[in-house]
Amino acid sequence: MNAYVLLGIAIVFEIIATSMMKASVGFTKLVPSILFVVIMGASFYAISQALTEIPLGIAYAIWSGLGTALTALIAVTVWKETMNIYTVIGIVLIIAGVVLLNLKGAGH
Repeated sequence: MNAYVLLGIAIVFEIIATSMMKASVGFTKLVPSILFVVIMGASFYAISQALTEIPLGIAYAIWSGLGTALTALIAVTVWKETMNIYTVIGIVLIIAGVVLLNLKGAGH
């Protein structure tokens, strides 16, 4: 399987796992807590497989950057959290950093 597809799967799993962490209410609810552990484990497995072909710095920047940005969007749409201009600017800067790393990053 393509390493970038595996990285995408890792990102999706990480976003779902983070939502389960929120739903677990501080790990006081059993089912979301178990789902968090299982899905985050699947995310780590997928990124570990992607790392066989993608340099660590690039893979981690994409995984954490896009995971952070997409999780922030899910927080607003699913969890009804508020977003202000500083949040938007921060997300844009994260995405810009990931793009820059991929354009001129080390290891390519």
